[in-house]
Amino acid sequence: MEVEEPLLYSELPLRLFKRGKVRDIYELGESLLVVSTDRISAFDVVLPNGIPHKGEALNRLSVFWFTLFRDVPNHFLEAVDGRSMLVRRASPLPFEFIVRGFLYGSAWESYAKGRSVCGIRLPPGLKKASRLPEPILTPTTKEESGHDREVRWEEVVEKLGKEVAEEIGELSLSLYGRALSMAEKRGILIADTKFEFGSSRGELLLIDEILTPDSSRFWPLEGYEEGGDPPSFDKQYVRDYLTSIGWNRKPPAPHLPPEVVLQTSRRYVECYERVTGKKF
Repeated sequence: MEVEEPLLYSELPLRLFKRGKVRDIYELGESLLVVSTDRISAFDVVLPNGIPHKGEALNRLSVFWFTLFRDVPNHFLEAVDGRSMLVRRASPLPFEFIVRGFLYGSAWESYAKGRSVCGIRLPPGLKKASRLPEPILTPTTKEESGHDREVRWEEVVEKLGKEVAEEIGELSLSLYGRALSMAEKRGILIADTKFEFGSSRGELLLIDEILTPDSSRFWPLEGYEEGGDPPSFDKQYVRDYLTSIGWNRKPPAPHLPPEVVLQTSRRYVECYERVTGKKF
């Protein structure tokens, strides 16, 4: 695979709806055109380097999952090219729904300190990266800037109503279970992932990206052991590098060295190939 120059910003002759951390969104009649760039963020800060092929890998993976889960109402309409898709407009709900099948990240940090995880009390004796007895749902707020805040399920119910909240909870856990089962057969563990939902003309839709290395933790099944830090196909590799150099997690972010950029690009591409069974 030839490494190309990363696309940091798209410039199309369309009205720009929003430029996010990774995606540029344009208005296209009643729909939106979502362009996945090669920008990468870590600790809520966009880095100056792009990661070649990252945007295309993200977009293709989302298309793969949206197509696989076509039985769940979602905003995906069609793939335009490798890094772009056409989607239905929807009003995003103010929460992100994180499903965890393994104890890692902020959940492990809370557990290790003896605290509950989003109000959920986990059994004793678990280790870092342990598979949980059953997946748990740990919603967060969806902040425009800064860090998202963990919320208890009661807050979600209060904001969205019991019926909608329960529908989203069931969908999130079901989708994660289906994805985990399929990926595990292909040698990948999905440690956790986040789903976002929106409403369009009264219909609840699965929106944004789904089950990509930017929204999930992907671990290789071979060699997986609880108690440590499994190697990953997501941007944890970048986070680990930034932590190793002592970055204070505040702008401006440092440049990534060429080797980190290359290895990160390879991880995104390999994740796509292993999950889908297709050549990039």
